Amino acid sequence: MSPPRHVGYRGTVKTHELRVHRSDENLTKDGQLAWQLAGVAVDSVAVSDEVTEMVINRVIDNAAVAAASLTRAPVTSARSQALTHPVSVGGQGSTVFGVDAGRRTSPEWAAWANGVAVRELDYHDTFLAAEYSHPGDNIPPIVAVAQHLATARGLTGADVVRGIATGYELQIDLAKAISLHQFKIDHVAHLGPSAAAGIGTLLGLDQETIYQAIGQALHTTTATRQSRKGEISTWKAHAPAFAGKMAVEAVDRAMRGETSPSPIYEGEDGVIAWLLGGTDARYSVEIPEAGEAKRAILDSYTKEHSAEYQAQAWIDLARRLHNEYPLLLDDVDGIERIVIHTSHHTHYVIGSGANDPQKYDPSASRETLDHSIPYIFAVALQDGSWHHVDSYAPARANRPDTVALWNKITTVEDEEWTRRYHSLDMDEKAFGGRVEIVLADGNTITDEIAVADAHPLGARPFGRAEYVNKFRTLADFVLEEAEIERFLALVERLPELTSEELVGLTITAAPGVLASVESPQGLF
Repeated sequence: MSPPRHVGYRGTVKTHELRVHRSDENLTKDGQLAWQLAGVAVDSVAVSDEVTEMVINRVIDNAAVAAASLTRAPVTSARSQALTHPVSVGGQGSTVFGVDAGRRTSPEWAAWANGVAVRELDYHDTFLAAEYSHPGDNIPPIVAVAQHLATARGLTGADVVRGIATGYELQIDLAKAISLHQFKIDHVAHLGPSAAAGIGTLLGLDQETIYQAIGQALHTTTATRQSRKGEISTWKAHAPAFAGKMAVEAVDRAMRGETSPSPIYEGEDGVIAWLLGGTDARYSVEIPEAGEAKRAILDSYTKEHSAEYQAQAWIDLARRLHNEYPLLLDDVDGIERIVIHTSHHTHYVIGSGANDPQKYDPSASRETLDHSIPYIFAVALQDGSWHHVDSYAPARANRPDTVALWNKITTVEDEEWTRRYHSLDMDEKAFGGRVEIVLADGNTITDEIAVADAHPLGARPFGRAEYVNKFRTLADFVLEEAEIERFLALVERLPELTSEELVGLTITAAPGVLASVESPQGLF
């Protein structure tokens, strides 16, 4: 029987039904999800102008947040690791954010260093559905491989665009269908396969090779969600970079003829059976039909604020309330309690439902505060703004009136906001909720917000001008003006770039910026 097909907002998609198979069932390759994902990767359908424009926006976005994080400890560490490795003999090497393009490293280590720089501030794009994702994490490994093999394989900017479109498509398709966090598996388990497939599209590999790379990438990137629980460590930024690095290495092995555990998803000792829903689990994964454009990137959204995506709308609502009720909200003693009614995820992952005392700890790490909606809402309500450095400063977190307000804020799950959070109707999908501010005099202030202001359906949607402004703002004092202009001029021609120009898809720090921080020493 042919798989069911239907026509939706992005063209015809086919539904792959996914379940565990016993070994004696001998599931053929064409019945495996990894093979179907590889089929999307090899489809040579043209990338639409709309998708190309968004790919350019996201390359700018990645560079913006990377620039802002160049001197932060995890980024410095990852960069120092990468730069100890020489260029591998198969190509001309890949660039590392912040470092002059003349100094390069091997592509897997560039993917590592650049992936950490992009993720460190939790400030780039997102897609949320059954699973959470930052699909911009696909870009560092794809660009790293493109730079390394640009001359050897005649790769161009158009190939980079095609590879990125595949990475976004498959990560978002997986995030729509398969929950990882439900079983305490980290969301980068969807990134390894999508990045491997994106690299396969970039290089024009055959379906068999991409299939094997997807299987290996998945097998090596499944880990628990403890990296995002309790006292959150710096590994939060490294996890997606590790997945990108593993994807590069998986493609390399697959190109050499090495095979992967199979069937990786469906096997009786595979990912579904033992890491996800178990032997009785069923998943329906929608992917583009052959010949249909890869448009999933258009479902994703970036961040105006450096905070977990579920906090974006709440920062905007707090900013609005700050402006509307300045006198009332300036008096912490005049506020009895604040209750945020929101989705299951917001309540249980970054809200009081997580039962993490660290979310109310003024001495908690930046990574932990980034995942505390009570802290974020308190600061944004008091300041009427949010800053990627100042809002997380220890002095800011320890301010007595902030701590007092912070401890008055709790979250509860609201079934309707949970339903909207999981909706695949992009016109009603929402990441906000309703807030009740109960005052000491008995009065109550209530308001609600569905999506962040920067969301495509928000009050001030991000377009090219906003992405460029974000880059200029975050790169100020880190890059020289000439470097800012060079990068923007180059990336806006991304589909037209020649093989020789791909090396320019990086940013070089201003003199003295990288030297201002000490590079840690390790094994390499």
